[in-house]
Amino acid sequence: MRIRVLGAAAGGGFPQWNCGCPCCRAVRDGTRPTTPRTQSSIAVSPDGERWWLVNASPDVRTQLADSPALHPTGDRTTPLHGVLLTDAEIDHTLGLVLLREGRGVHVHATAATERTLRTGTGLLTTLERFCPVTWTEVVPGAEHDLGGLVYRAFDAPTAKHDRFAPPPAGPGTGTDGTGRVVGYRFTDPATGRFAVHLPGVQDLTPAVLAEIDGADLLLVDGTTWFDDEMVRLGLAAKTAHDMGHLHVGGPGGSLERLDGLRVGRTVYVHINNTNPMLLDDSDERAEVEKAGAIVGYDGLELEI
Repeated sequence: MRIRVLGAAAGGGFPQWNCGCPCCRAVRDGTRPTTPRTQSSIAVSPDGERWWLVNASPDVRTQLADSPALHPTGDRTTPLHGVLLTDAEIDHTLGLVLLREGRGVHVHATAATERTLRTGTGLLTTLERFCPVTWTEVVPGAEHDLGGLVYRAFDAPTAKHDRFAPPPAGPGTGTDGTGRVVGYRFTDPATGRFAVHLPGVQDLTPAVLAEIDGADLLLVDGTTWFDDEMVRLGLAAKTAHDMGHLHVGGPGGSLERLDGLRVGRTVYVHINNTNPMLLDDSDERAEVEKAGAIVGYDGLELEI
């Protein structure tokens, strides 16, 4: 199984166009070592020839251009076979519209996400005006065979308000949190080795930790270092938890709570532009690396 980190930053990218926080300033003026990053997405493949995106960010055109394995193999033929969505957030789905020049887009999403993209943001309806769209329903707990690669989604608990969610439509539509945000386990059926992609998680509950434990590779939410990071900087009134994310550092952070799990490699993705671990020379970066984890970056190639 091959995985490429297409974009490691959270929504807005790094630097974010309208942000003057210390990290964004460091990118622009070069006063501290750091690397720009585009918005969160990965590509996964069983064989290096057939690829699926996990989330389609607003930066998808640049990300595909920077990934030779995803370049066209013919006049209008590409190795891209579909897009798996973890949720209906704009920074994970806006790139769908940028794929409109293709012969069609195959979207894998939960019923809750599909419903929001049709009757909330309208992105799928818009995309259908340009090209055929097929939808495979992602049911948490159920396995789906991609041919040499099997995925199984699991619920990532969230209390975050979905601003685009339509009115309740009954059980299973995500109004109780089910299917609104999911992580994915990708398993090589030949070896049993598996990777977990969890770019958005509010709490590492026992159920979530059970999905992670034993993974050969974990790509996990690294949005902020401190829970009140955005509040401290005067950039927002909400904590990371309020926004549906678990902070990385300090007591109760993901770095601490993942310690002791049987995980081969841990890579932080979906990193907000304010997170000091983006700075190569920061104490926070040193702490991540001391724990044996990696601060993800665009173009990172992984294989299990």
